Amino acid sequence: MMQSKNKFMDDMSQIMTNAMGVAQGAKDEAENAMKSFMDRWLADRNFVTREEFDAVRAMAQKARAQNEDLSARLEALEAAAAKKAPKSKAAPKP
Repeated sequence: MMQSKNKFMDDMSQIMTNAMGVAQGAKDEAENAMKSFMDRWLADRNFVTREEFDAVRAMAQKARAQNEDLSARLEALEAAAAKKAPKSKAAPKP
């Protein structure tokens, strides 16, 4: 009698273990399907990924910093050129 109870419990345990494996597999499959669906949906709407957005933002920040540096250099060069330029007399009015 004890043997049959243990066999029954072993079988139930095996069934539950298998059911949990099937449920986990179904969960993983559903997650993958939803991710694929969302990726296709976003791609169809021309949305950018976070990685693409971050890359473009970094490029824009670098370009802005370079623009500010070049503007400062240009102002310094123009100021230096203005100091070196000979002061001309006012041209006669026509």
